[in-house]
Amino acid sequence: MTKADLVSNISDQLGIDKADVQATLECFMKEIIISLEKGENVYLRGFGSFVVKKRAEKTGRNISKNIAVKIPAHNIPSFKPAKIFVKGVKSKIPVS
Repeated sequence: MTKADLVSNISDQLGIDKADVQATLECFMKEIIISLEKGENVYLRGFGSFVVKKRAEKTGRNISKNIAVKIPAHNIPSFKPAKIFVKGVKSKIPVS
């Protein structure tokens, strides 16, 4: 599903103009990004959490030059789904 599909589905379900739904969705995503950039986690009960994870410094390898490369410590954004979210996905999607 793409963002356009999401906007279309929400618009159809709620009877709201697609432009308004798109603006709301864009603002929602922008607020999550701004919060994570400040180091603040975002918790959405029943859905999940957008959190900032800290990665420790480590040594990597440039395989084309066969040399060790130091990767500095850094932060990355991460999403952790709520337990009920995970349970729903596990129960409704068959294992292939």
